[in-house]
Amino acid sequence: MSTYMPKANEIERKWYIIDAQGQPLGRVAAKAAHILRGKHKPTYAPHADCGDHVIIINSDKAILTGKKLEQKFYRWHTGWIGGLKEVQYSKLMSEKSDKAMTIAVEGMLPNNTLGRKAATRLRVYKGEEHNNAAQKPEKYEL
Repeated sequence: MSTYMPKANEIERKWYIIDAQGQPLGRVAAKAAHILRGKHKPTYAPHADCGDHVIIINSDKAILTGKKLEQKFYRWHTGWIGGLKEVQYSKLMSEKSDKAMTIAVEGMLPNNTLGRKAATRLRVYKGEEHNNAAQKPEKYEL
């Protein structure tokens, strides 16, 4: 029995919609990363880029459990001396919830060329409306 090796021209990419309303941010991000990598397919191979496109809607209605809104911070460094910046998740979720979701999903993807390529197939929207109706996305149940 031989091992199946997916070829780049044989990979079919589908579009999925994940509704984050009332769902924990981390669970939605984990499922989105799973689909972006292609791990839900029987033809998955860790060395090949065989994932699908993901649209996340209602990111502003995603929830954080426990005391994460007050205790969790998003920190980054500008590259300059003393350039450590931080923002509390309560402010991040109220103003830029789409960015918070994108950060969570990208953190669950591998830090290599496959992960960067998979991150380009992610689209996050704050509300119910999205502009990818022409791709005929399927609803993905968590």
